[in-house]
Amino acid sequence: MDPVVKIVMVLFALVLLLPLSARSEIRAGSFEVSPFIGYNRFEERQNIENRPVFGGRFGYNFTKYFGAEIVGEYIKTSVDDGSEAWTEKGQFTSPIDRVEVTFYHLDLLYHFIPKGNFNPYIVAGYGAAHYSPEINEWDMAMASFGLGVKYFLTDNFALRLDLRDNMVLDETIHNLEATLGIVFAFGGKKKPAPVAVAKYEPTPEVKPAPEPVVVAKTEEKVIVLVPMAEPKVEETVKIIAAEPPVKEKIVILAFEDVHFDFDKSTLTKEAQTSLKRSVQLLKDNPKAKIRIAGYTSASGTKEYNQKLSERRAKAVYDYIVTEGLIPAERLTRIGYGQTRPAMYEPIPDNIYSKEAKANMRVLFEVIVK
Repeated sequence: MDPVVKIVMVLFALVLLLPLSARSEIRAGSFEVSPFIGYNRFEERQNIENRPVFGGRFGYNFTKYFGAEIVGEYIKTSVDDGSEAWTEKGQFTSPIDRVEVTFYHLDLLYHFIPKGNFNPYIVAGYGAAHYSPEINEWDMAMASFGLGVKYFLTDNFALRLDLRDNMVLDETIHNLEATLGIVFAFGGKKKPAPVAVAKYEPTPEVKPAPEPVVVAKTEEKVIVLVPMAEPKVEETVKIIAAEPPVKEKIVILAFEDVHFDFDKSTLTKEAQTSLKRSVQLLKDNPKAKIRIAGYTSASGTKEYNQKLSERRAKAVYDYIVTEGLIPAERLTRIGYGQTRPAMYEPIPDNIYSKEAKANMRVLFEVIVK
């Protein structure tokens, strides 16, 4: 395989196998110094041996895309004319043992992708080629053109690969070369440091403090059967209230149940008479606070029975207030619907059962806390 091809393959492999580093770029106003080494292939009709090439470049980037550089190259070789001679030490040598070739030129570069680690570019320049006096006594004009790539490992250091044709214009002779160098970059406008942008987070909605939840205390109902002859209801209540208070107590004064007909909330004559007897006991205890509680049987829907129980409690409330039996400020009312029955109803549809009749009622409650 041709040595030039081998060098090109090795150089490309070295570049492509390098790990990607932090993102870099060509900087406008920056200077670059780049020593290099490579291999030069002379055109056959020059009769000069192909040899390594050494050199250096000094460049300046006007912008991140355009740059210019001064290049100097040196090749030490010999004439390859097919003739050889013995030296005193018994070695073969060519008639001209040493040929020195120097290229120096000014090049312009255009970077295709100046941002990033991998910066490919094209290059073209003009200068002169100088051969040993044995080959040519004067400098010859030359043009250099080719392509290359810079691969930045850091912001200021890169590897560089070039493929060139240093063509001697006087004889239209092509000198093909592949070089690998290192680049030291300094100066120029560095890319601004990334601005730390605070991550947007929506302002949390300020919600008003939740209303305190009032948890109903567990009620302990104490049913007290108050005889009609009981003179002081309040005394009975005080005796019960004096017991150790474990839970809130509701004392139910079951004087006489005020019963209703099925699906009715109107007071019958019998209910009014019974109510007056019970109210008389409450009147004798002016400090007692009374809650009128209405109930229903289990027949019907829960919603309907709830409304019916409330109407029954209101009927008793209105009667007591209208008749002036007890001041309204001492009274409250509540409906329990079909809950808290006096007796369990095994057959709810039997509206004439004793259990159903027992549950169609209104009671007086005295709350003891």
